[in-house]
Amino acid sequence: MNFAKIIFWIAAIWGFLVITPLYFMFDLIGKNDPPPITHPAFFYGFVGVALVWQIAFIFIARDPIRFRPIMIPAILEKLVYSIPVIILVLQKRMHPADLIFAAIDLSLGILFVIAYLRTPGAVSG
Repeated sequence: MNFAKIIFWIAAIWGFLVITPLYFMFDLIGKNDPPPITHPAFFYGFVGVALVWQIAFIFIARDPIRFRPIMIPAILEKLVYSIPVIILVLQKRMHPADLIFAAIDLSLGILFVIAYLRTPGAVSG
């Protein structure tokens, strides 16, 4: 259980540190990695949903046994970003440097699987 607590706290802190600045980088992303973003609602929607997941990670970290079922969508949350990025880089539609964040998310997803398997299910009574 301590493993799950540590992993989900690390994931939440990391997520807040790398996702929050995206709110202030909209124009910079378009300038550094053209073309400019043309659908701001998609961008800010992605950032917002990703940020909300960090709160879910805090819930899990605080009580892994109680919130063990939420670890399954947390695992999927990591896979739905990392796997497409890997595919897009292989198709040469994204920069190889983008693999850094995909690799971190994939690693966290694997650690989430381990945490899920090591966390006992809640005892109903």
